[in-house]
Amino acid sequence: MYEVVAFYLFSALTIGLFLITVMSKNVLYAMTALASGMVLISGFFFILGADFLGVVQLIVYVGAVMALYSFAMMFFDATRDIKEKNTPAPLIFLLGGVSALVLVLMFAGPIHSEAIQALYPMHEGVGNAQDVGIVLFTKYLVPFEVAAVMLLVAMIAGIILAGRKMEQSLTEDQSADDEILQQKDAK
Repeated sequence: MYEVVAFYLFSALTIGLFLITVMSKNVLYAMTALASGMVLISGFFFILGADFLGVVQLIVYVGAVMALYSFAMMFFDATRDIKEKNTPAPLIFLLGGVSALVLVLMFAGPIHSEAIQALYPMHEGVGNAQDVGIVLFTKYLVPFEVAAVMLLVAMIAGIILAGRKMEQSLTEDQSADDEILQQKDAK
């Protein structure tokens, strides 16, 4: 029962947060919604009993989104679009209470529910992380390696593109400085 309620709640929230990510014009709002959506995706793994994958989702993807978040704050002046609003205190209290209730239900759910069986047979005497490793490095070895190569290529391409933008901005800054010096010399 708890798994069904948690699944539908997480599904609705995840879809809503990813819609905010796609539709938002503000970088900070989009990145916050993306990070929150990734946290809720890890909740799906925890519901299914794949604790290792849930923790990996939290550490790797949410960590990567937070790094992206900090870079977005550095590169874009995203705070200029934000206008401070005073939210009514009862609304904040209600949202905080609902969030606390959802967290309590999330942590109490596995205690009162039946264990969900994974799609792959579990090996006897092996933990969740070892079982994921066995499946990953036997049946899914080639897709795992292809994904690793794709991530490596994307990382190298990102470094090259960032280097080009840095060179371009340095030349623009230098030409602007030269122009200012020429204007001072003309006076």
